[in-house]
Amino acid sequence: MKLLPTGLADCFIIEPDIFTDNRGYFFESFNESTFSKLAGFSVHFVQDNQSYSKYGVLRGLHFQNGEHAQAKLVQVVKGEVLDVAVDLRPNSPTYGRHTSIRLSEENKTMFFVPRGFAHGFAVLSDEAVFQYKCDNFYNKESESGIHYADPFLAIDWTLPADDLIISDKDRELPFLSGQKNNIYKERGNEFAENVSRQFINNTVNS
Repeated sequence: MKLLPTGLADCFIIEPDIFTDNRGYFFESFNESTFSKLAGFSVHFVQDNQSYSKYGVLRGLHFQNGEHAQAKLVQVVKGEVLDVAVDLRPNSPTYGRHTSIRLSEENKTMFFVPRGFAHGFAVLSDEAVFQYKCDNFYNKESESGIHYADPFLAIDWTLPADDLIISDKDRELPFLSGQKNNIYKERGNEFAENVSRQFINNTVNS
């Protein structure tokens, strides 16, 4: 297993050691002891989830608040997705920044998203089976998120806007300016107003 930096603190790309022969392949998708040695901290997963989505589906950006925050280890077992993580930890040196990576059944790459991050993905293939581990249980009351088209983040989802399939719930998620303890608050109201104004101008002129 190799842990590769993403530029965001504590967020890693994981490349497993894959063993192939005439029967197929085998790899260890997670080893708690190896991970803790390489990452410098431990994580204990308690819940596994899996989803199926078609081309153009965008799920995100999601997170859970407070004591119910979750770290995730995500991978794709069928198809290909663009996976995105956004650092929302107020004291992090990479607060307010995001990173993205293509995960697929071919590259078998995994992505570790620590607590305090928002997470989402868009399906690039005809269909995709997405699987992930969580170190905390799902809690409906602590659900939260950020709008996928937040103007400050300016995430390039690589898909045409007309191809995106997004739930009503995700379309109604707030921008960062609607979140508590966010980067807008740290930089002041004038910053938030300038970003919002720029977003509106770009939308009108596009």
